[in-house]
Amino acid sequence: MYHNGAMAAPTGFDWHEQSNGDVVITHHGKTATTLRGRRAAEFIEEIGEGDGQDLMARLTGNYKRGNERKARNHPRNR
Repeated sequence: MYHNGAMAAPTGFDWHEQSNGDVVITHHGKTATTLRGRRAAEFIEEIGEGDGQDLMARLTGNYKRGNERKARNHPRNR
């Protein structure tokens, strides 16, 4: 099977700003991370008007690395 190296775009992320200025990022409804202070403010600037799925995936560490299939089939993980 040929794999062209393209990865699917991340989905399922959402975020909201709390009254104290913290930003909570969720993934499929579950809290993935909370940004506080300067990092929360930077996130709001970076997210702008865009979708931000890639940005949120990077910040939470929840993104595809391309080795999931190999890892699933490894004898250690069966």
